[in-house]
Amino acid sequence: MLILGIYMAKAQDAAVVPTDTIKAWKTKGVFGLLLNQSSFSNWVAGGENNISGTVNANYDLNYAKSDWSWDSKLIASYGLVKTNNSAFEKKTDDRFEFNSLVGKKAFGYWSYSFFLNFKTQFTKGFVYGTDVNNAEIRTENTNIFSPGYLTFGPGMQWKKDDNLKFNLAPLTSKITFVDDFYTSDPLYVDGTYFGVDPGKSTRYELGFYASGYYKFAVMTNVTFENILSLYSNYLEDPQNVDMDYQLNIVMKINKLLSTNLSFQTIYDDNAFRGFQVRQVFGLAVNYTFSN
Repeated sequence: MLILGIYMAKAQDAAVVPTDTIKAWKTKGVFGLLLNQSSFSNWVAGGENNISGTVNANYDLNYAKSDWSWDSKLIASYGLVKTNNSAFEKKTDDRFEFNSLVGKKAFGYWSYSFFLNFKTQFTKGFVYGTDVNNAEIRTENTNIFSPGYLTFGPGMQWKKDDNLKFNLAPLTSKITFVDDFYTSDPLYVDGTYFGVDPGKSTRYELGFYASGYYKFAVMTNVTFENILSLYSNYLEDPQNVDMDYQLNIVMKINKLLSTNLSFQTIYDDNAFRGFQVRQVFGLAVNYTFSN
């Protein structure tokens, strides 16, 4: 009986499977609201009453198990400003960007990869001016999915951790989407529209794509997030390299409040022959989560 009891106890111990305490999926994100208000009364130096607000989201979803990894990131923001002397509410920010990359470990910090990037905006964009009576007017210039950019392709990723990585993709497809309303209406047809020929709704490119991500803390509660992407089109003017650089600085005050600076510069000669610059700075109310 003693021998039988010992045997049964060992069998029960062998049937216990150790619990895997390492999670394959990790999520983290920040949702924020930036507000700004200015008012003037008998202010000799001049000024215009205004109120503005911007909502933004920065969300990461990461998977890692065995030799496989899958990293996805969503960046979105939208802002408006209203001034007393303007008949229109004007956008201060409008962007939507989704990145996703699947990796299979090759050697060291290197992995075989396949990435996808999509960019667009949420609402219509306008060019503002005045008419012959000096009244403010606006002309529609862009809209959601006009333009929209879809970029994807195979490559190699070097990844030390979630905060330091870069990807090289020498055979990358890039498709620019626009509403053919903008390429067919005589009001807008003046050459190409974001590189899309008149009467068309898409433009295809094949080229070399490189991207990098680096996030670090310069001091306690102050983080710098750097995102860079470069693209050269083999099919047309490969020397004109498209660039998109983003810098997000978060200076945390407490669990809910922080001072945020978002800076972005873009060079894309199909959209504008020069550097586009966007900068947003303010005190933000944030909701942060992770697991």
